[in-house]
Amino acid sequence: MTPGLWEHWLLPGIWITVQLTVYGALFAGVVAFALGLARTSRLRIVRFLAACYVEIFRGTSALVLMFWLFFVMPLAFRIALLPMWAAVLALGLTYGAYGSEIVRGAIGAVAPAQREAAVALSFTPWQRLRRVVLPQAVPEMIPPFTNLLIELLKATSLVSAVSVADITFAAQLSRLATGESLQIYGIVLVLYFVLAFLLTRLMRLLERRAKASLGQLPPPRTPLTRRLSATREARRATDLTAPGGAR
Repeated sequence: MTPGLWEHWLLPGIWITVQLTVYGALFAGVVAFALGLARTSRLRIVRFLAACYVEIFRGTSALVLMFWLFFVMPLAFRIALLPMWAAVLALGLTYGAYGSEIVRGAIGAVAPAQREAAVALSFTPWQRLRRVVLPQAVPEMIPPFTNLLIELLKATSLVSAVSVADITFAAQLSRLATGESLQIYGIVLVLYFVLAFLLTRLMRLLERRAKASLGQLPPPRTPLTRRLSATREARRATDLTAPGGAR
């Protein structure tokens, strides 16, 4: 192991990657909810504009958008962004477009009877959304949002192209300085896996809590021996009741 690899390169890179993931996810979440709600609007023009945004940003490269925000905007509009915020903006705009479809689908999956009940209770549209629709839709959004968050985490490796010192950028500099490609990139692979695993566990915890708030508690876990015994008993009962089974 090269002396100072962790202290001077990888640990700062991990911190930058975590910041990019958190900020990008927050911005993408805001964009996703705004567009997802707009896609369910009663106004055709609102739905059309939201659909245009989604199609444009789903069809463009996050890396090219990052280049455009960092290199072109200062020339075209005299607006210069720091590399970190250009990266966050590009990731948030891109992955917010993908997330909007998750929001739209989850809202559309809420049973119409729930909306009709809210109307019967004289709820305003905002009250129906906040107190009836979203509490039921959010738990359904979390699993696909988990996949999208992992994709966003992996996409942070693109920011090294605009000189943001994330894990990938630190690995590139370390490789150039030491020539230890196998060791350094092996460590980076493990680091991305660990970060993705931690994000997955966190999102599963959020999913359980969201479902628990609706009374959808998961079945209690039983010891392995009890599960195996229950499986054997179920199979035995099936054999006894099947035609030609044991008497």
